[in-house]
Amino acid sequence: MHPTRVIGLISGTSVDGIDAALVEIVGTDLDLKVELLAGETYSYPAELRDRILAICGGAAISMAELAELDDAIALVFAQAAQNIQIGHPPATLIGSHGQTVFHRPPQQGNGGESLGYSLQLGRGAVIARLTGITTVSNFRVGDIAVGGHGAPLVPRIDAFLLSHPQERRCIQNIGGIGNVAYIPPRHDDWLDKICAWDTGPGNSLLDLAVHHFSNGAKTYDENGDWAASGTPCVPLVERWLNQDYFHLPPPKSTGRELFGVSYLHDCLKDSQTYELSPADVLATITELTATSIVHSYRTFLPQMPDRVFLCGGGSRNLYLKHRLELLLESVPVLTTDEVGLSANFKEAIAFAVLAYWRQLGIPGNLPTATGADQEVLLGEMHQNSSECI
Repeated sequence: MHPTRVIGLISGTSVDGIDAALVEIVGTDLDLKVELLAGETYSYPAELRDRILAICGGAAISMAELAELDDAIALVFAQAAQNIQIGHPPATLIGSHGQTVFHRPPQQGNGGESLGYSLQLGRGAVIARLTGITTVSNFRVGDIAVGGHGAPLVPRIDAFLLSHPQERRCIQNIGGIGNVAYIPPRHDDWLDKICAWDTGPGNSLLDLAVHHFSNGAKTYDENGDWAASGTPCVPLVERWLNQDYFHLPPPKSTGRELFGVSYLHDCLKDSQTYELSPADVLATITELTATSIVHSYRTFLPQMPDRVFLCGGGSRNLYLKHRLELLLESVPVLTTDEVGLSANFKEAIAFAVLAYWRQLGIPGNLPTATGADQEVLLGEMHQNSSECI
């Protein structure tokens, strides 16, 4: 098969910019091979980022404003797609996750179960129109329509790109929200034994706290240096771990709707009881992320992994990585860079693969990860005009 050049685009719950990956893909599943040609993060214009964060925080918005925001996000996504191709042969396909502004998992109540709901802005039809490249977008709704959470969607790609014949591996993404994919050794029926879920906060609370304590001068804790200068308050971490979400069995998913501004305000209020310094609060919030990940493994995994591979923005937080290493004791903690898959751009690469699979008619979800009733095609295809398939 000739390689297909695909662009993957995503902005996660941290809203820290658009990750763009230009890749060449060959194969389909076990023979899948992906080569990263270029990867770049393009920052949102400050005013647009503020608008997105406000909406994620529950700010009221009119339908006209929502449409304008949808188009504005699509425009910067299209610009990212155009920029990432400079100096390379052009792509023939784009997979755009868009920007999540609301996520509600499936809910039980009133004698039945309601479908989940997830809204990503940055409509694919506009991206296709502006770039002239067929674009696949709106990936989560297909899984949600068959009873799934619409998240996490990356485990099937993790399985084919990062599995091992003998090792049990956890692929831990730490974006705004953390999510794990447990990949057993690659044997018969191994796909049916993969499990995945959102572990809880990744960088979301930490970034909000840094913004708060720096009076807006900083948006994240580089390398975890600020948190590393403080001391975690263990009683507070134990108290926060009583939150119901951490004890729900998988499949499960979450977002800023839970681990957002209101949750941070509760954390800050709790920290006053212990008279914590800003550095101590950051250390304690970082400890919550690390501890919730490890608690999740010990509570819900069939077996502890042989190795953990980090990806996402949190993989660059050296203090967080160190805390995970200590809490996991004998389990090595690495990054996906060390097995040949970019930790910074793995999520963008994944949505390039999902678009590629959608074009080939290959299902993209993994029901054991999302809770869906069946495998389905993911994403809506928009030709390089306004036509939608």
